[in-house]
Amino acid sequence: MRILISGASIAGPVLAYWLTRHGFSVTVVERAPALRKTGGHAVDLFRPAMNISEKMGVLPRVEERATGTNRMTLYREGARRPVRADLSKIFSATSDRHVEIMRDDLSEIYHNATRDDVEYVFGDSIAAISPDGEVRFENAAPRRFDLVVGADGLHSTVRRLVFGDESRFSAFIGAYLGVLTLPNTAGLDGELLIHVGVGRTAGMYGARHLGDARALFLFRSERELDYHYRDVPRQKELLRGAFDGMHADVDRWLDELDRTPAFYFDSITQLRMDTWSRGRVTLVGDAGYCPGPAVGGSTSLAVVGAYVLAGELARAGGDHERAFPAYERAMAEYVRGSRAVALSAAKTLIPTSRLGVSGLVQGARLISALPAGPSRALVRLTTKSARLYDSMTVDDYSPSPTASGGRAGLAGDPGGGLGSGIGVE
Repeated sequence: MRILISGASIAGPVLAYWLTRHGFSVTVVERAPALRKTGGHAVDLFRPAMNISEKMGVLPRVEERATGTNRMTLYREGARRPVRADLSKIFSATSDRHVEIMRDDLSEIYHNATRDDVEYVFGDSIAAISPDGEVRFENAAPRRFDLVVGADGLHSTVRRLVFGDESRFSAFIGAYLGVLTLPNTAGLDGELLIHVGVGRTAGMYGARHLGDARALFLFRSERELDYHYRDVPRQKELLRGAFDGMHADVDRWLDELDRTPAFYFDSITQLRMDTWSRGRVTLVGDAGYCPGPAVGGSTSLAVVGAYVLAGELARAGGDHERAFPAYERAMAEYVRGSRAVALSAAKTLIPTSRLGVSGLVQGARLISALPAGPSRALVRLTTKSARLYDSMTVDDYSPSPTASGGRAGLAGDPGGGLGSGIGVE
């Protein structure tokens, strides 16, 4: 059975890995000419995604590429003295198994785990999909596939072709995100430097294996801003305006906008779809249920969604009419929960009032100061995210040893099944 996946970032390679272990023949098409190495930003893998990565045999490489960020220096806008917090304690209070890793590094790790078994086609994109599975590409000759999966992110081409314009499903949650790559002149090693004010948050961090650093900007806007998604100068202008006068540190970071080798800017938008499947086509990860970039745990959700989709297709013997609804049922509650978490996280990370700024600062101080047990209890009592991580489970879809396609069985699997269920971020 031939399955085409659009997108080679996170969900695409993870889905390709598990589909080949279940005996399917997989092709991945990616618009970029090669794996993206555009700087990217740090993403979180929580316990369920860590467990899946372990079953894929890549967890040691994931842990090797962890950013190593374990300390935070937090400045409240207008205050002279910073608050210092233990990030490792905050993370461990949220999840008992967690790693922060650069998105590009994670994508490369998952791609390397699949490149010997999966056909990758870079520098091309899907132009049309017919109901019978014929796919036309922008460059390559048409080909026929049994199923097509959109794993091509928030601005998915597959979703647009099959379900319609993105505006039908997107919900702006009142904030924007900017990321730029810049020299690590502050010598940050394992530290996040962050400035928080009403309606805006800016931070800078490095990673222990990188020679440069990243600056992350989050800011609120009551209305959607007027810019074209390809108009980078306009995006940089908006970012400068949003953070004007915040702090000398932030001014220095913004000075790098004209020199940065990598820049990203987008609205923080949720996708709200009633179904992610139509005919032979389905969506996975941000293409189908993005809870909001930087605030909703979308990376872990994409890893788990890819694992579940592959497992349900295998369980149904490739019958998409049974597998796609089962996949959606398995993920629906978690997707809804992730949207609520994203809305809550956005309010916390980008406070709407001075009281909110103070609460964020004092909360970080308190959790950092408490022993591990009480700090974990405090996080679980006060955050929706911690409760979500604890309550979400999915089935164990371990392939049978006789599955064909790719390497037999679970080559490189270090530790048996996932048990009766795993959590999800």
